[in-house]
Amino acid sequence: MSEAKNLQKELLWDFPVAYKNKDNDAEAVNAFAEKYKVYLDNCKTEREFVNYAGSFLKDYGYVEFGSVAEELKKGNGKLKQGDKLFFINRKKSLIMCTVGSRPINDGLRITVSHVDSPRLDLKPFPVSEDSGIAYLKTHYYGGIRKYQWVTIPLALHGVVVKPDGSSINVSVGEDPADPVLYITDLLPHLGQEQNERKLKDGIKGEELRAIAATIPFIDDEEEEIKEGVKLNLLRLLNEKYGFTEKDFLTAELSLVPAYKARDVGLDRSLVGSYGQDDRVCAFGAFMAELETEKPEFTTLTVFADKEEIGSYGPTGMSSDFMLNFIEDLTELMGGNVNTVLRASNALSTDVDAAYDPVFAGVYDKQNSCQLNRGCVITKYTGARGKSGSNDASAELMALVTGIFDRNNVSWQIGELGAVDAGGGGTVALYIAKFDINVVDLGVPILAMHSPFELAAKYDIYSLYRAVLAFYK
Repeated sequence: MSEAKNLQKELLWDFPVAYKNKDNDAEAVNAFAEKYKVYLDNCKTEREFVNYAGSFLKDYGYVEFGSVAEELKKGNGKLKQGDKLFFINRKKSLIMCTVGSRPINDGLRITVSHVDSPRLDLKPFPVSEDSGIAYLKTHYYGGIRKYQWVTIPLALHGVVVKPDGSSINVSVGEDPADPVLYITDLLPHLGQEQNERKLKDGIKGEELRAIAATIPFIDDEEEEIKEGVKLNLLRLLNEKYGFTEKDFLTAELSLVPAYKARDVGLDRSLVGSYGQDDRVCAFGAFMAELETEKPEFTTLTVFADKEEIGSYGPTGMSSDFMLNFIEDLTELMGGNVNTVLRASNALSTDVDAAYDPVFAGVYDKQNSCQLNRGCVITKYTGARGKSGSNDASAELMALVTGIFDRNNVSWQIGELGAVDAGGGGTVALYIAKFDINVVDLGVPILAMHSPFELAAKYDIYSLYRAVLAFYK
């Protein structure tokens, strides 16, 4: 071998493809993807995620944290390695925990994902009628490209809470026998004026009105009824769910794509679905947490809400719900919370933009993540000058990548586009606010924030293996 080739082998580096990693068994990767697709179809809102995750907890030995805390405060036992705890925050965020062998003052191993995704929320008074068509008016949630949400089948998901505190779960459009909702667009023959709009305004926010009915209510006397189509729609909703127009005021109802998760590509190498940002990372972390039995460090797996609109509110990471849990846990385990926080290491698991050669100009290819090269570590996010970024330390990068290398995890480095092209953020800065070391880890995504995003099966599996290694 020539000197140049020796130097190239010794000094240069490129991330190997994940499908050649002997620990990424193709059968295991595909089996994991099948479970993932079922999960995606059942978790289109954050409440649905919490309900779905909750259905697994008992079988895996998790006990509600509050009940355990009460017993421990009475002097009944103590936490030991392998004990599993959970805490549900307002039905929209979730914390899972497995107790480690080390004293809690040695720190926690934390993973934080978000389980909300861009969507169309219904307005407080959503039902209107115009020209014999009843519509549901929406207000979009999170960063969407509005033109992508027209002329696709939409499902209605959410909850209505009645004055007596009872709740009604709503889901229409997922069963093949269900009707779907639909937002129209102009036919090209009449679209000349619309074509002159900028792309971001091709469809305007107030034009995102979903068709919900077109037949009016007709009473026995066949009297003409004002807004009869709206009345008929409300009648149908009342018959099925028992709520009235006033109940929309105390509801959380959203329109989401009615698509099912599907394999994409003739080689079936990709998963296409709504909501993979960030339920792909949540799934990997969830499965890793379930399978972590006797870790060295106590694990904390957090699933938060509201990331897509800034992480605000008591179920988002800008609140103290995770900190409060850590404080309570630390007290029960006889530690000092400030010591615990300083010693802890965290993964903010959120997706990154996969390099798309069709739109190469907005990426730095050399520093972008690519499909099928494994999960992606993003040292910093932010926009233009790293604004709004956590920017992980070199020491933490070495710790995390060392864990991955020792466990033969397929990983790569990524950035969210070229320096001046845009950018974005994750919950990492909210974790860092608590004096916790944190770095972003995710899955490369094509068509992020669209109604049908793409992720590679090997990358999905690699994130699961990465969190499992981080915990074990």
